[in-house]
Amino acid sequence: MYWDKKIETLKPADLQALQFQRLKKTLKQVQNVGFYKKRLAEAGVKISSIKTLDDIRKIPFTKKQDLRDGYPFGFLAVPLKKVVRIHTTSGTTGKPTVVAYTRRDLDAWSDLIARNMTMIGITADDVFQNMVNYGMFTGGLGFHYGAEKIGMTVIPSATGNTKRQIEMIQDFGVTTIHCTPSYAMHLSEVAEEHGVSLDSLKTGIFGAEAWSESTRTALEKRLGVTAYDSYGLSELFGPGVAFECPERDGLHIWHDSYLVEIIDPETGEQLADGERGELVVTPLVKEAMPLLRYRTGDVTMLMEDGCLCRRGQKIARITGRSDDMLVIRGINVFPSQIEHVLLKIAEVGNQFMVYIDKINHLDEMTVEVEINREYFSGELADLAKLQKKVVKELRDALELRTTVRLVEPGSLPRFEGKAKRVIDRREKE
Repeated sequence: MYWDKKIETLKPADLQALQFQRLKKTLKQVQNVGFYKKRLAEAGVKISSIKTLDDIRKIPFTKKQDLRDGYPFGFLAVPLKKVVRIHTTSGTTGKPTVVAYTRRDLDAWSDLIARNMTMIGITADDVFQNMVNYGMFTGGLGFHYGAEKIGMTVIPSATGNTKRQIEMIQDFGVTTIHCTPSYAMHLSEVAEEHGVSLDSLKTGIFGAEAWSESTRTALEKRLGVTAYDSYGLSELFGPGVAFECPERDGLHIWHDSYLVEIIDPETGEQLADGERGELVVTPLVKEAMPLLRYRTGDVTMLMEDGCLCRRGQKIARITGRSDDMLVIRGINVFPSQIEHVLLKIAEVGNQFMVYIDKINHLDEMTVEVEINREYFSGELADLAKLQKKVVKELRDALELRTTVRLVEPGSLPRFEGKAKRVIDRREKE
């Protein structure tokens, strides 16, 4: 099934012509962004010097830190009055990355989601339960509007209250769900514990965190769904940048909307198809916040052409990160965020360790932090009060529940050179 068969099955020459046309338009648009005007001038890059798609290599990369430095509206290419929605992603030092959308952006984004869902056979006859965050993150509303565009019955259940989620699946005859794979596994366990059957389910869309083929097999067995992988970043609209087709062998990235490169994360040099490296994307249809050569930090590769579904070239499933970002229950967390929070609390020191575990199929984060010597009294009441304070500060900054353990001064390991702050104990399947 196709949402837009003509655009989804463009011949290579026609696709390249469309990409180049949209790239030139994007280059003109970024002239409205002070950062890019300066960056391109410093690199000696003029719009007229970009004569082919390969010439994009002349353009410097854009990094996440650039977006943080531009907080809040430094990357807007349109007047603020044309921005109809703002989302944010987590930042490393308290300030988030801002993502802005015009009406046309929202229409383009929902159209991409509609393509993804139609590609796997979802229609207006389906009932869709969206079990992801509906706040400032992009996961919830992105799929919500795409599903509505198809004409599906949409249940915006958001996150949490698993028993109620199960009741809604039963009561409303839900056929399609969207959530993180870890939450889907938890959902299946709770259903099994209560002897509940989720017979109406047919399709599961899972994303926002890396997951394996063994997890896919387990989810399909437990929930009775066909499981599909979804990939996206808020900076590139949100979820729906790439998606599995029924072949489920790699993810189709929509090349009419995104110009894709794979680079060596150390050298920045482009890699050939089949070589694994960092995904770099230039969005081609963004109005409010166009980007050039955005380094996603995600590790993948471009696969060979020739999928049976006739759509464009695929990327392999994401295998990791080229930086130190963690993904906990679908939320991006940087160790520097945690450090920033702890340094603001006088009673604790700058020595901490982060442990990531998977408990009942859900990611759990534990932060051990040393108490400052001058505040260390050993009084249980004082320690309990301080622990609550640290938990609250971390929750407010990360929008994520954490377990905090206060430990004695000098008890955590010290390192020569770069400190190892994170121990990820999640099972590598």
